[in-house]
Amino acid sequence: MRGLGKAASSPGRVYFTGGASALLMKWRDSTIDVDLKMVPEQDSILRALAELKERLEMNIELAAPDQFIPAIDGWEDRSLFIGVEGPLSFHHYDFYSQALSKIERGHARDMKDVNAMIELGLVRKGRVVEYFLHIEPELFRYPAIDPPSFRRAVESIMGSEQP
Repeated sequence: MRGLGKAASSPGRVYFTGGASALLMKWRDSTIDVDLKMVPEQDSILRALAELKERLEMNIELAAPDQFIPAIDGWEDRSLFIGVEGPLSFHHYDFYSQALSKIERGHARDMKDVNAMIELGLVRKGRVVEYFLHIEPELFRYPAIDPPSFRRAVESIMGSEQP
Protein backbone atom coordinates (compact mmCIF):
# COMPACT_ATOMS: atom_id res chain seq x y z
CA MET A 1 0.00 0.00 0.00
CA ARG A 2 2.89 2.34 0.77
CA GLY A 3 4.43 1.65 -2.64
CA LEU A 4 1.18 2.40 -4.44
CA GLY A 5 0.62 5.52 -2.34
CA LYS A 6 4.10 6.82 -3.21
CA ALA A 7 3.53 6.15 -6.90
CA ALA A 8 0.12 7.87 -7.02
CA SER A 9 0.03 11.16 -8.87
CA SER A 10 -3.46 12.14 -7.69
CA PRO A 11 -6.18 11.07 -5.22
CA GLY A 12 -7.93 7.80 -5.86
CA ARG A 13 -9.19 4.58 -4.38
CA VAL A 14 -7.66 1.13 -4.50
CA TYR A 15 -9.91 -1.85 -3.87
CA PHE A 16 -8.36 -5.15 -2.79
CA THR A 17 -10.13 -8.38 -3.57
CA GLY A 18 -9.55 -12.11 -3.28
CA GLY A 19 -6.40 -13.25 -1.52
CA ALA A 20 -5.43 -9.73 -0.48
CA SER A 21 -8.70 -9.36 1.42
CA ALA A 22 -8.29 -12.87 2.85
CA LEU A 23 -4.85 -12.01 4.21
CA LEU A 24 -5.82 -8.62 5.61
CA MET A 25 -8.96 -10.03 7.25
CA LYS A 26 -6.89 -12.98 8.53
CA TRP A 27 -8.95 -15.88 7.27
CA ARG A 28 -5.99 -17.09 5.17
CA ASP A 29 -2.24 -17.19 5.81
CA SER A 30 -1.11 -16.89 2.19
CA THR A 31 -2.09 -15.95 -1.33
CA ILE A 32 -0.50 -16.42 -4.72
CA ASP A 33 -1.32 -12.92 -5.92
CA VAL A 34 -2.81 -9.55 -5.06
CA ASP A 35 -5.89 -8.56 -7.05
CA LEU A 36 -6.84 -4.91 -7.09
CA LYS A 37 -8.94 -2.30 -8.82
CA MET A 38 -7.96 1.37 -9.09
CA VAL A 39 -10.49 4.17 -9.40
CA PRO A 40 -9.47 6.07 -11.39
CA GLU A 41 -6.63 4.18 -13.04
CA GLN A 42 -3.38 6.13 -12.88
CA ASP A 43 -0.49 5.65 -15.29
CA SER A 44 2.00 6.38 -12.51
CA ILE A 45 0.66 3.47 -10.45
CA LEU A 46 0.46 1.14 -13.44
CA ARG A 47 4.12 1.91 -14.18
CA ALA A 48 5.08 1.23 -10.56
CA LEU A 49 3.37 -2.17 -10.46
CA ALA A 50 6.20 -3.97 -12.28
CA GLU A 51 8.78 -2.78 -9.73
CA LEU A 52 6.48 -3.61 -6.82
CA LYS A 53 5.82 -7.10 -8.18
CA GLU A 54 9.55 -7.77 -8.43
CA ARG A 55 10.46 -6.27 -5.06
CA LEU A 56 7.65 -8.08 -3.23
CA GLU A 57 8.11 -11.27 -5.28
CA MET A 58 4.37 -11.39 -5.75
CA ASN A 59 2.05 -11.30 -8.71
CA ILE A 60 -0.20 -8.23 -8.79
CA GLU A 61 -3.26 -8.39 -11.02
CA LEU A 62 -5.76 -5.76 -12.06
CA ALA A 63 -8.85 -7.82 -11.35
CA ALA A 64 -12.13 -7.27 -9.53
CA PRO A 65 -15.50 -9.01 -9.29
CA ASP A 66 -17.12 -6.55 -11.73
CA GLN A 67 -14.97 -8.01 -14.51
CA PHE A 68 -16.53 -11.44 -14.01
CA ILE A 69 -20.08 -10.76 -12.80
CA PRO A 70 -22.33 -7.70 -13.09
CA ALA A 71 -21.49 -4.92 -10.64
CA ILE A 72 -23.86 -4.87 -7.68
CA ASP A 73 -25.43 -1.47 -7.09
CA GLY A 74 -23.86 0.31 -4.13
CA TRP A 75 -20.70 -1.83 -4.07
CA GLU A 76 -18.53 1.25 -3.44
CA ASP A 77 -20.48 2.16 -0.30
CA ARG A 78 -20.17 -1.41 1.04
CA SER A 79 -16.41 -1.54 0.41
CA LEU A 80 -14.78 -1.69 3.84
CA PHE A 81 -12.16 1.00 4.49
CA ILE A 82 -8.61 -0.21 5.20
CA GLY A 83 -6.44 2.90 5.37
CA VAL A 84 -4.77 5.79 3.56
CA GLU A 85 -1.33 5.96 1.98
CA GLY A 86 -0.37 9.16 0.22
CA PRO A 87 -3.31 10.37 -1.86
CA LEU A 88 -4.88 6.91 -2.03
CA SER A 89 -7.54 5.37 0.15
CA PHE A 90 -7.57 1.58 0.33
CA HIS A 91 -10.67 -0.55 0.69
CA HIS A 92 -11.77 -4.16 0.48
CA TYR A 93 -13.91 -4.56 -2.62
CA ASP A 94 -17.50 -5.19 -1.47
CA PHE A 95 -17.57 -8.61 0.17
CA TYR A 96 -20.96 -9.46 -1.34
CA SER A 97 -19.50 -8.97 -4.82
CA GLN A 98 -16.45 -10.99 -3.85
CA ALA A 99 -18.64 -13.81 -2.50
CA LEU A 100 -20.79 -13.99 -5.63
CA SER A 101 -17.76 -13.88 -7.90
CA LYS A 102 -16.16 -16.72 -5.95
CA ILE A 103 -19.38 -18.76 -6.00
CA GLU A 104 -19.59 -18.33 -9.77
CA ARG A 105 -15.97 -19.46 -10.20
CA GLY A 106 -16.55 -22.42 -7.91
CA HIS A 107 -13.01 -23.47 -6.94
CA ALA A 108 -12.55 -25.23 -3.59
CA ARG A 109 -10.48 -22.37 -2.16
CA ASP A 110 -13.15 -19.89 -3.29
CA MET A 111 -15.81 -21.85 -1.40
CA LYS A 112 -13.63 -21.80 1.72
CA ASP A 113 -13.31 -18.03 1.30
CA VAL A 114 -17.09 -17.62 1.00
CA ASN A 115 -17.60 -19.69 4.14
CA ALA A 116 -15.01 -17.56 5.96
CA MET A 117 -16.84 -14.37 4.89
CA ILE A 118 -20.07 -15.81 6.29
CA GLU A 119 -18.42 -16.95 9.55
CA LEU A 120 -16.75 -13.56 10.06
CA GLY A 121 -20.05 -11.76 9.47
CA LEU A 122 -18.76 -9.98 6.37
CA VAL A 123 -21.73 -11.25 4.36
CA ARG A 124 -25.15 -12.54 5.31
CA LYS A 125 -26.59 -15.45 3.37
CA GLY A 126 -29.95 -13.81 2.68
CA ARG A 127 -28.28 -10.69 1.34
CA VAL A 128 -26.04 -12.77 -0.96
CA VAL A 129 -29.19 -14.32 -2.42
CA GLU A 130 -30.81 -10.88 -2.73
CA TYR A 131 -27.82 -9.43 -4.58
CA PHE A 132 -27.70 -12.47 -6.86
CA LEU A 133 -31.37 -11.89 -7.76
CA HIS A 134 -30.52 -8.26 -8.62
CA ILE A 135 -27.70 -9.20 -10.99
CA GLU A 136 -29.32 -12.31 -12.48
CA PRO A 137 -31.14 -10.39 -15.27
CA GLU A 138 -27.78 -8.96 -16.41
CA LEU A 139 -25.91 -12.28 -16.59
CA PHE A 140 -26.52 -12.49 -20.35
CA ARG A 141 -23.82 -9.81 -20.68
CA TYR A 142 -21.27 -12.34 -19.38
CA PRO A 143 -21.25 -15.19 -21.92
CA ALA A 144 -18.80 -17.28 -19.87
CA ILE A 145 -21.45 -17.61 -17.13
CA ASP A 146 -24.14 -20.26 -17.26
CA PRO A 147 -26.97 -18.53 -15.32
CA PRO A 148 -28.79 -21.73 -14.23
CA SER A 149 -25.53 -23.24 -12.91
CA PHE A 150 -24.69 -20.00 -11.11
CA ARG A 151 -28.16 -19.93 -9.52
CA ARG A 152 -27.82 -23.55 -8.38
CA ALA A 153 -24.41 -22.79 -6.85
CA VAL A 154 -25.78 -19.77 -4.95
CA GLU A 155 -28.75 -21.81 -3.69
CA SER A 156 -26.49 -24.72 -2.71
CA ILE A 157 -24.09 -22.57 -0.68
CA MET A 158 -26.65 -20.21 0.79
CA GLY A 159 -29.15 -22.96 1.57
CA SER A 160 -32.76 -21.95 2.03
CA GLU A 161 -31.89 -18.42 3.18
CA GLN A 162 -34.27 -15.77 1.92
CA PRO A 163 -33.39 -12.12 1.28
